[in-house]
Amino acid sequence: MTTNDFRHDIPILTEDRRIPSDTSGIELYVRNKRPASMNTFTDEKTIVMVHGATYPIGSLYDVELDGFTFLDYLASHGYDVYAVDVRGYGGSTRPPEMEQPADSNPPLVRTETGVRDLGSVVDFVLKHRNLSKVNILGMSWGGTVAGAYTSRNNDKVNKLILVAPQWLSTKPVPIDTGGPLGSYRLVPVGSTKERWLSAAPEDKRGDLIPEGWFEQWTEATLASDPGSQSVHPGHIRATNGPILDIREYWTANRAFYEPKEITVPVLLVHAEWDIDVPLDLAQNFFTSLTGAVYRRWVEIGEGTHMVLLEKNRMQAFQAILSFLEESYIPAK
Repeated sequence: MTTNDFRHDIPILTEDRRIPSDTSGIELYVRNKRPASMNTFTDEKTIVMVHGATYPIGSLYDVELDGFTFLDYLASHGYDVYAVDVRGYGGSTRPPEMEQPADSNPPLVRTETGVRDLGSVVDFVLKHRNLSKVNILGMSWGGTVAGAYTSRNNDKVNKLILVAPQWLSTKPVPIDTGGPLGSYRLVPVGSTKERWLSAAPEDKRGDLIPEGWFEQWTEATLASDPGSQSVHPGHIRATNGPILDIREYWTANRAFYEPKEITVPVLLVHAEWDIDVPLDLAQNFFTSLTGAVYRRWVEIGEGTHMVLLEKNRMQAFQAILSFLEESYIPAK
């Protein structure tokens, strides 16, 4: 068993809902977890989370491993946690083009759409809990969505947490495999383990994902897209708008947003063997956060882009919790 500080003694309440987006006919799936006894809600103890370009919230943040999920962990420490599926992912409405062959339409769900969907959920939470700010967390493409949103809405954000966020790259980005882009792509979930482990040195791959965890993750991931299982068994659909943005922004030396326009405290979490966001990219991003009131970088040894689902996930969880819990104001 992994040593952890998950609060098993705290009953957790789960609520799932679908809220309107800014587009008629498109609803956004939001999962909320919080202590069952919680009846006071504050800016500092509220989090809104958004996923990456391939896997939805149920696949990244709410897979039960070692008896609890990332959402459970945060809720057990007294947080009111909201995680949103951007349209086209998980429990949110899929654009009608996703029911057609992928090559029938252009790439769906660009980053700008993700920013709008995150904004819809933030506004919902602020009104629902009568708050003025929330904490925001995003991973990978979700880090871009969260960072771009914050750069435009610092007044609504308490703290920003980014796990392996995208940044400018002079090299090809592995998630973009090249070729024409249809509206979405099919991801063969069960066969992704080899690519996942390939990021680690060969002698370290055997214990990177503890026994049974990959199978639990696969089950949860496939369950997130039941509509695909009858047509494309073993696959989920992921929109290609984020891939087009890689081509038009990140590998074209065009930043989608300006990190220096983020003025709230920022935590960057990165793992040693991340080939999707290599160390130099993370460093270049971190040093561009010149407007933040303060910023911190936590590097997790022996982890990949998917560190939140690996043996060292507790290091990331604890770093994130510590950042959220602290009351820190830089000396003047």
